[in-house]
Amino acid sequence: ADAVRVLILHTARADTEALTRVYDQGTADERRAVLHALPHLVPGPDARPLVEDALRTNDTRLVAAAVGPYCARHLDAHAWRHAVLKCLFTGVALDRVADLARRARGDGELARMLGDYADERAAAGRPVPEDLHRVRALALAPAGTASASASATPSHTTDDPHGKES
Repeated sequence: ADAVRVLILHTARADTEALTRVYDQGTADERRAVLHALPHLVPGPDARPLVEDALRTNDTRLVAAAVGPYCARHLDAHAWRHAVLKCLFTGVALDRVADLARRARGDGELARMLGDYADERAAAGRPVPEDLHRVRALALAPAGTASASASATPSHTTDDPHGKES
């Protein structure tokens, strides 16, 4: 159903104004379709407010859609780091974050934030998500280094926030 909605938006050549209207007035399914369509229809950062809105929700399907390729291209480092943390808070698999390996590599501030979050979870007696350790290792790696396993970030189109194919 998401693919059909994205195709309709693409066929209609929806501009940022139309996409914003659909997003603002739409159901969660329609909002998710808009988020998936952004990288194909909006070349610049004009639709960034839609991504930011989705990242403020607790709907894991919207959060997962929000961290796609448009987010990777147009969120600044500060907002992108918070998107990664939002995924951890809500249980969205970090494999859903587009371009994760490139953006995380050598990001000392992200490493610090992830370390703080891991410390808080441990102090509260809660488990630390495995995703966190993997991404923190990337963030601690010097920029410009490559790792085959870390740089292969799958691109999922499923609506499962945990990245499992349906």
